[in-house]
Amino acid sequence: MKDRVQFATRIGAIAATVGSAVGLGNIWRFPYEAGQNGGAAFIAIYLLCVVVMGVPVIVAEFVIGRRSHKNVCGALRDLSPKVNMKWLAALCITSAILIISFYSVVCGWIVEYLVQALMGNLSSAHAQDYNTVFVTFISNPYRTVMWTVLFLVANFMVMRRGLKRGVELAANLMMPFLFLLLIVFCVFSLLQPGASKGLEFLFQPDFSAITPRVAVGAMGQAFFSLSLGLSCLLTYASYFKDTDSLVRNASLVAILDTLVAVLAGIMIFPIVFSYDMQPAAGPELIFQVLPAIFQQMPGGYIFAVLFFVLLFMAAITSTISMSEILIAYFSEEFKMTRNGASMLSTGIAIVLGTLCALSFNVISDFKIFGKTLFDLFDYVSSNILLPLGGIFFSIFVGWMLDRKLVLDELSNNGKIRVRTARLIIFSLRYVAPTAIIVVFLYGLGLFGWLN
Repeated sequence: MKDRVQFATRIGAIAATVGSAVGLGNIWRFPYEAGQNGGAAFIAIYLLCVVVMGVPVIVAEFVIGRRSHKNVCGALRDLSPKVNMKWLAALCITSAILIISFYSVVCGWIVEYLVQALMGNLSSAHAQDYNTVFVTFISNPYRTVMWTVLFLVANFMVMRRGLKRGVELAANLMMPFLFLLLIVFCVFSLLQPGASKGLEFLFQPDFSAITPRVAVGAMGQAFFSLSLGLSCLLTYASYFKDTDSLVRNASLVAILDTLVAVLAGIMIFPIVFSYDMQPAAGPELIFQVLPAIFQQMPGGYIFAVLFFVLLFMAAITSTISMSEILIAYFSEEFKMTRNGASMLSTGIAIVLGTLCALSFNVISDFKIFGKTLFDLFDYVSSNILLPLGGIFFSIFVGWMLDRKLVLDELSNNGKIRVRTARLIIFSLRYVAPTAIIVVFLYGLGLFGWLN
């Protein structure tokens, strides 16, 4: 589609694509996963998984997106005319709807904490006090729904402006600021008296701590941190120029995404050790442990505000990318305007996001398979739909697409030399699907003995 809109600049394309990968998985999930799984040993396996599994699957989505210059449904239809792949497109669309619905609730929590930090209301001294604050907040249906809806409205205001004036502009502004805030926090963290213990925990691996559970956990974190199998990367690649190097772009995305995760670890663990908190605190780390630490620090008010600004930017760059999957699909498959498609995707997210927010209070007793709607959306998307998407994208590019077509895309029709092209195809055929299947089965609880 020669008349299809494209990213204005390569920097904008990289910023937007990195923004789609960088999110709460890096700044929230990665530190507590590392904390619960032994620190440096976990990170070592994580880095290996990014190289052997992450980059090839990113490339696979890039090949599909850039070759077709269409949304996920149109791309699969054009590249596989003899095999009906609508089910895979439907899987990706469903994943995007489910994830943005429950993810926006967590984003609403971040907005609440940002507002409370700005008002100076985060003044307790102990993590247990913040536990009470957090539980009280999520038990309030009005506040949780209000912040969820307002966050989605803010997301809509970006999306309706289009690719260049909305998505690309937001990424160009927020991603450099996100990195700047991370570096400021890291410098401050490294000046704390317990910094050496935190760095030792992060970078001095104890390989005896590596267990099958730790290895599978690192593999899963690499997969989810990079937003693989969702078609975010495929959708953004459909806006790439034909002169972009897909392997170089994929490598940059993986490197910058990993850098954010490691910087988040450097930001958090020296502070955690300095204030005698637990590195294995788990998901409550950013809502209970860190606010308690900020109140004990000089300039804690400023750092609390900046921290939740950082989280907000990481969150909204991810929801923008997930929304783009839906907007591209609605606008191209149903011939809707950009504004109409943005309104429809936002409307769906508001309805389902509201139900997810209410699953902590008003409808907390309503459960499906023993899970609230929030937990069900999280479980189904993270443990079933995303791994399946990653497996089938790998197989589609590794086995179903013509090998010459794939090599032509990687080399820009022979204009650039890609030494790793055949290694990437080998990984897509054998390594990545095998690794993702292991993560998939573990997510379903079939490897419970590893625990």
